[in-house]
Amino acid sequence: MRQTDLMVTVGFLHTSPVHVPVFDGLVAAADPSATTLTVVDAELLDAARRLGTSDVGVFAGIEHAIRELADGGADRVVCTCSTIGDAAEVIGRRIGVDVTRVDRAMAERAVAVGERIVVLVTLESTIEPTIDLLRSVARASGVPPSLRAIMVEGAWACFAAGDLDGHHALVAAAIRRVGDEADVVVLAQASMAPAADLVDVGFPVLISPTLAVDGLLDAPSASSDP
Repeated sequence: MRQTDLMVTVGFLHTSPVHVPVFDGLVAAADPSATTLTVVDAELLDAARRLGTSDVGVFAGIEHAIRELADGGADRVVCTCSTIGDAAEVIGRRIGVDVTRVDRAMAERAVAVGERIVVLVTLESTIEPTIDLLRSVARASGVPPSLRAIMVEGAWACFAAGDLDGHHALVAAAIRRVGDEADVVVLAQASMAPAADLVDVGFPVLISPTLAVDGLLDAPSASSDP
């Protein structure tokens, strides 16, 4: 547990309400002086899956959510949806809001751990943005990664139906099947994180929520820059 010199307000853009208590709890445990603001918009993910994040309406919806958080007093914003995370960062840079995608810190850790990176996903729309992020981070680090994405079939249907136990079990089984094919496994979506607690394997299994919260609380706030 730590406390920042200045009280920090963290804004979260979620596309599922299940993430609200998870991230609020992580922030409270990491820094009791920090406060949180939340926007939950499941329609953003649905629209992004159908139309892509470059669609004008999707882009505008993401921008509206980010502005709502910033106007509410958020010092920094984290987008917890991997599908729209890249667009959220682009919009943040354009409108002057400190926005970080939930999987950025995880990607940085993965590249530092090893070259053979297996990415598990439950949504097809997550594959491209996650692989692109890992490639970008690897290039910046001068590391030539071997990247492989695996779809965990049936897991998203369980999640969408509210069967979280079934979702986590399918993801855990997929982790075990990786075997010795990876130096590190990345669980691409924040919703997959609980599955990591169900396995005991001989390689790191990285999840985004804890790494994201630690990174955003350690980062200096844009509002505190001289």
